[in-house]
Amino acid sequence: MFTVEQIEHAHSKVQSGADFPNYIKEIKEFGVQSFETWVKDSHTEYFGENGYTTKSRPQYDELAVENKVDKELFINQLKSHQHGETDYMKFCEDCARTGIEKWIVDLNQFSCIYYDKAGNTILTEEIPH
Repeated sequence: MFTVEQIEHAHSKVQSGADFPNYIKEIKEFGVQSFETWVKDSHTEYFGENGYTTKSRPQYDELAVENKVDKELFINQLKSHQHGETDYMKFCEDCARTGIEKWIVDLNQFSCIYYDKAGNTILTEEIPH
C-alpha cells in the first residue's frame, strides 16, 4: 500500500494548481482512490483499496475558516491558482477566507468537491486527465 511519504514526495513537485493533474496521476498509480483535505491545517486522509487509510500530519498552523461562503471570490481565486499564479499556502489561505472548509478528491471519478463548514457542496470540478 501507499505511504504518506510517497504522497508527500509527489506533492513536493507541485508548485501551483497547474501541476495538480500530474500529481493526481502519480498518486493514483500508488493506489490512492480518494482523499480529503482540511483547509484549517491541510491534514489529509487518503483512502485506498480494501478500506486502507492513512493520514498526514498538519502542514501549517491552523487557519480560521470563515463561516460565510463567498463562492464567486473563491472561484476567481481557484482559477488564479489553477493558472499557476499562487502557491499552495496562498490557495489554502484563500479557501479559509472564502469559507471553504475542505475538499474531497475522487481519483476514480476525477472530481474535486469543495465544501463549506456546514457540509454543503460549494463547487464540483472535473480534474483534467
